[in-house]
Amino acid sequence: MKCALITGGSRGIGRAICIKMAAMGYYVLVNYKSNIAEAEKTLALVREAGGNGELLPFDVADKDNIGYVLGNWINTNEDMHIDILVNNAGIRDDSLMAWMAEEQWEHVMKTNLDSFFYVTRLVLNSMLQRKYGRIINVVSLSGLKGLAGQTNYSAAKSGVIGATKALAQEVGRQGITVNALAPGFIKTDMTEGLDEKELRGLIPTKRFGTPEEVAFAAGFLAAPEAGYITGQVLSVNGGLYS
Repeated sequence: MKCALITGGSRGIGRAICIKMAAMGYYVLVNYKSNIAEAEKTLALVREAGGNGELLPFDVADKDNIGYVLGNWINTNEDMHIDILVNNAGIRDDSLMAWMAEEQWEHVMKTNLDSFFYVTRLVLNSMLQRKYGRIINVVSLSGLKGLAGQTNYSAAKSGVIGATKALAQEVGRQGITVNALAPGFIKTDMTEGLDEKELRGLIPTKRFGTPEEVAFAAGFLAAPEAGYITGQVLSVNGGLYS
């Protein structure tokens, strides 16, 4: 059975990508950390889209938890293969660097950057054996241009962009593509505190994007026909920074 694992799949962009992968015929593994109610809602929407899946709770900031939960799932489901990995889980904890606590730096780096390494390394082995895979990393406009108050978040997302380009060169000959999506201002929980009316003036399309628009881009990169697209960062930002 072909599977798609989406980290941080319980809400927002992650939820929209789960629904998109279900519509493309994949068995969806919905990762979440603690909000089981929202994760179950995502799974219900996956089934409404004509697909199926299951919940896979683990903390992407905890390498031991990743190894135990995801590693155990891979070992006990030998007839199910993760063809699509979407590293979507992430957090912000903004502060000017002069006042940033060590904990703010470390937690953001673990959740946004370290998680890429520990999750991808586990999934990559079976992709290499089957000589097929699609790895999609959800980064950010912040990782491309840097944003004041987000030195931790910008550093983490920039790190994932560099890792995306490097890994794409390592595994391209095995039929595995590695790409990144860089959303701009998208209507999700992470942008609720922003002044949308003011920020719209900076965006050529004069609006925030939707999670479904990011999910469409993820579906494009996940398609078998996208096999010659790798090492790329696709911006979904309304023309804000191109």
